[in-house]
Amino acid sequence: MAELSELQCEACRADAPAVTETEATSLMPSIPEWTVMNVDGIDQLQRVFTFRTFKQAWAFSNLVAELAEQEGHHPAILLEWGRCTVTWWTHKIKGLHKNDFICAAKTDALLSE
Repeated sequence: MAELSELQCEACRADAPAVTETEATSLMPSIPEWTVMNVDGIDQLQRVFTFRTFKQAWAFSNLVAELAEQEGHHPAILLEWGRCTVTWWTHKIKGLHKNDFICAAKTDALLSE
């Protein structure tokens, strides 16, 4: 299987299947620093990235926004001094789709750019 960060998101419809618990378990080792959070009954992938300055966190949040536009899939981004929290989930299905894992892996890859 290709690395998650090398895959492209697929167009997602409201009837697209959410990842199963088994699929999520097999995908999580590819994004070990992410956590599955349940917010209002909706599973979401979340990671807090830390930086030495606000400007570094801001620059990273801009990279995440550019990635989101390229993929046509948009996360919640919380920018704070020295921190950027990124949360991926698929709004249309109110849960996690493989796209979320792909985008989480691509978000991780932004750190090495």
